[in-house]
This record gives sequence, structure tokens and C-alpha cells, in this order.
Amino acid sequence: MRIVRSITVAIILLLGISHMSGQNVKDHNFDVAKNLDLFNNIYKNLDLMYVDTLKSDEVIGNGIKSMLRSLDPYTEFYPEDKTNDLKMMLTGKYAGIGALIRYHQRLKRVVIDEPYAGMPAAEVGLKKGDIILQIDDSVMTDKNVSYVSSHLRGDVGTSFVLKVKRPSTGKTIKFKITRRNIKLPEIPYYGILDNNIGYINFNSFTDGCAKDMRRTYVDLRKQGIKSLILDLRNNGGGSLSEAIDIINMWIPKGITLVETKGKLKQANHTYKTRYEPIDSLMPIVVLVNGETASASEITSGSIQDLDRGIIIGTRTYGKGLVQVPVDLPYNSTLKLTTSKYYIPSGRCIQAINYKHSGGGYTERVPDSLTHVFHTLNGREVRDGGGISPDVEVRPDTIPNILVYLDRLDSTEVMFDYVVEYISNHPSIPSAEDFHLSDSDFEDFKNRVINAGFDYDPISKARFKELVKIAQIEGYYDGAKAEFDALEAKLKHDVGHDVERNKDVIRQMLEQDIISAYQYQEGAMIIGLRSDRQLLEAKRLLSNPEEYQNLLKSGSTSGKKSGN
Repeated sequence: MRIVRSITVAIILLLGISHMSGQNVKDHNFDVAKNLDLFNNIYKNLDLMYVDTLKSDEVIGNGIKSMLRSLDPYTEFYPEDKTNDLKMMLTGKYAGIGALIRYHQRLKRVVIDEPYAGMPAAEVGLKKGDIILQIDDSVMTDKNVSYVSSHLRGDVGTSFVLKVKRPSTGKTIKFKITRRNIKLPEIPYYGILDNNIGYINFNSFTDGCAKDMRRTYVDLRKQGIKSLILDLRNNGGGSLSEAIDIINMWIPKGITLVETKGKLKQANHTYKTRYEPIDSLMPIVVLVNGETASASEITSGSIQDLDRGIIIGTRTYGKGLVQVPVDLPYNSTLKLTTSKYYIPSGRCIQAINYKHSGGGYTERVPDSLTHVFHTLNGREVRDGGGISPDVEVRPDTIPNILVYLDRLDSTEVMFDYVVEYISNHPSIPSAEDFHLSDSDFEDFKNRVINAGFDYDPISKARFKELVKIAQIEGYYDGAKAEFDALEAKLKHDVGHDVERNKDVIRQMLEQDIISAYQYQEGAMIIGLRSDRQLLEAKRLLSNPEEYQNLLKSGSTSGKKSGN
């Protein structure tokens, strides 16, 4: 069957290039055969004469990786032992216990970071901070996160015994856990904000998500919302068909939303809305950022092109390439780019420079290299990579000290404080009402100071660079007194830095604490309190005239606001 299938694929490929002249086809086929023959002969000689015995999987695997690296970032080879990774990416499901784990740098152990609501880890009673000691007979005390994760995952329905140490009591506890399909909710939170504004946080386009989105939106309408904020920030995309059905909730039947165009005719498709919309009038704002990608860009881009809503945030990722899985021998798979997406205005989402640069929109392409397109109302939009928001609002910059406290601190003072707080508070108020008191924060600040926490402020690093440059150019000796004075002023006081960044550090603590009680939903509610992009969306939806003016004919893309 594989031979017949291979012959069929070969015929299709030849048909796909039939537009080329006979001589070009002949030259191309000769080049392919020549290079495959060379590769085959090189490996045979290496295998025969090389001083060491070759590991064929490694050598050939590296050759395959190098070949694909010359293409786009999304064409990837999955050998048999990695096909589950691809399946998880496509479906959003995996078999495990449903918990985030992390490496605790002070303990040198892998610990439970966050159990997910309704999943096996939470159901058996695992808590944030539990130290993973053993999985069945396998000791985990000297293993890294990847190793522990691979042992927590397995086949659906299989059970194992997990041994952990609980820091708050010092006791060793055993849990019998049965693995099951873990699928994080596509909509971790939705609710009603001020002025009857509905809010939906949507994080992935997995199979069946359109039905969940429809139910959520209908529920919000029943509760009396007058406008909607759809949050697609950090949504990496997924199923195109699900995206089409979600957009169709607000766009009339029969409208072309996406066209895919590739080398083969089989890769060319036109996707139209199939149903009458639920609501074609309600004002909508879509929140996006640099991690909004693929199906999320199709959704936000279609809403923008059809003037159905306003896009707020920062420029999106820029992934407009379509992949399909191709079965290969020995249970391996090739995820292969076959075409590009084009949204209603005719523009392509894909960043112009995508030759395995890491993917995503990483540079500002000059307007001279982009093309002008127009929305339904005549507003000017451009291609070149991603979706430019109608109103650009950048989020608050995360202070350097918080990055260190959250993930880079060898003392783990923030993580340990949260674990202790949880153990001392059997219950806390709802996320809407929960606030860390000033005395609690003062306690945390003192712990940071007493723990010997240290970090590298950006200003200190830049100062060292300036000193080196001044020494090279010969200015340092003449200005040494000034440099010494500046260095003294830049010497950071940890307690002062914690206090100066009190608001953002307190919010991070509150989110970490609330997630142990009310999971993702609670953490999101707290995070929305001071969200600049959300606040701008609420302000705009509370000003109908301004909202409508933005949708009228004229260039609005990239308008600055809230900076």
C-alpha cells in the first residue's frame, strides 16, 4: 500500500509542476536525482569507512533537520517517538495528570507548580510546592523537568503511584493517580465587565471549540451584554475550520473569509461562512499581541478586513503558512507547509521574511516592500507580516526584578512565600475581593531581603558596558570621579527596589496565590484589574461615537493610544 501511495504522490507532484517547460522539468528532475544519489553515496562511504561507528538515527536525523531548516520554521519531521508531540499540538490533548511542574533551584528538585481545575492532580489533592520524589519505582530526586514530565505522561487509563514531600508538614505522601486525556479549556474565563461589556478569554482553536464559543456568547447575551471584548492574546491558533465557524457568529452567511493558495491544486481552497450569524451588530473589540498567531490572526484579521470590530493591542505574530501532516514510513510524520492564508482584503498574514528565522514578525518591513489593501469600508491595511492593530496599546513593561523573583531567583523566595501562604490560609475570598494586605507584602519584602536575594539590574549591566567603551576610547581616566559617583548611585537597594515595584510584584503574588484556590480563572480575574489593553478596550466600547468613527472609511491602522 505504501508503494502505491508513494507512486500516487509522485504523480500528483509531477502534475503540480506541469506548468513548467519540458526542459525545466527535465533539469529539475535531474538535479533531484543527482543530489539524492550524492547524499546516499556520502552516507554509505561514511558508514563503511568512518573511524567510529555511526549512529544512523542521529546522523540521518541531523541531515533531515538541516534540510528542513533551509525552509520555513513550521515544516518539521516527527520520528516515531515524537509523533505524540504532534498529536498533542494538533488536538490540544495529552494523557497525564493535568499540572504544571517546575524545577526548584534551591531544593534542586522538581515540584508541582500549578494543578489544573478538574484534572487528576487537583482531584487527588496535589498542591503547589509538593516535591516529586518517586513515580512508581523510579526515583525522581535527581531528574530534570523533561524527564519527570515524560514519566507523568502515559497512556489513558493507566495508573501509577506518585510519592511527594509536602513542605508545609514535612510529611511524605503517596497518591494513586490514573492518567486521562488532559485538555485545557479553550475558554478559561468569561464574564461581564463594567457597562455591560462582555469579556471572553479564548486561548486555542482546538476541535469542537466553536461550539463552546457559541454557548459562551449566547450565555453572555442572555445576561444582557451590550458589547464584547474577545481576548486572543497569546492564542497560538489551531483549527482553521473552527476559526471560520467562530467568525461566522458575527459575519453573515456566504462571505469569503479565507483562501489558501499553494503549488498543487489540492492545496487551494476557499472558506466561506456557512450559517446565518448570531449577531451582526454588537460592537466588538479584539485584543491581540505578538503571540496571537495563525487561526487567531485569521479571526482578528477577518474582523478587521470586514470592519466588524476594532483590533487593539500590538502587532500579531505573522503566521500565514498552512501545514498538513504527511504519513511517512516507520510510523513517522512530516508536518509540511503546502500553502498560504489570504484573508478577506486579499492580504497574506505571513511575515515576508520567514526562512526559518525563528518564525513570527520580528522586524518592521518598510512600506515600500509591503502592499496596500483595503477593508470593506475602505480603510487602508497592509501585508508584510501579522495584523497591525487599529489602536496600538503596549502592555506595561515587566520590571527586571520581577523576572528574577519569579523564575531566576536561586533562593526561590517568591515561590516559597506563596507555598507557605497557601498552607496558612485554608480559604481566601473570591478573586474579585482578594487582596494581599500591606502587612503581608511587608512580610514578603523582609523575606526577600533576609534571603539574600540578588539580581542584575539592566542599568548596572549597561554601566559596565559604558565603562568598557570609555576605557577603549580613552575617556575613562579623565572622567573616573564621575564614573565612580554614577556607580554609587546605581548600586541597587533590594528593599527599595521591591517597594518601588510594589504594585506589580503584589499582583504577581496575588495571581500565584489565587491560582491555588480558584485556578486559571481566578488568576485571570486578578490580572485584568490593571490590564492597559483591556482598559483601553473598555474605554472605547463605552464611547460608541469614537468606536464607529474608527470603523468608517479612512486609514486607522496603527493608531497610537494608551501609551
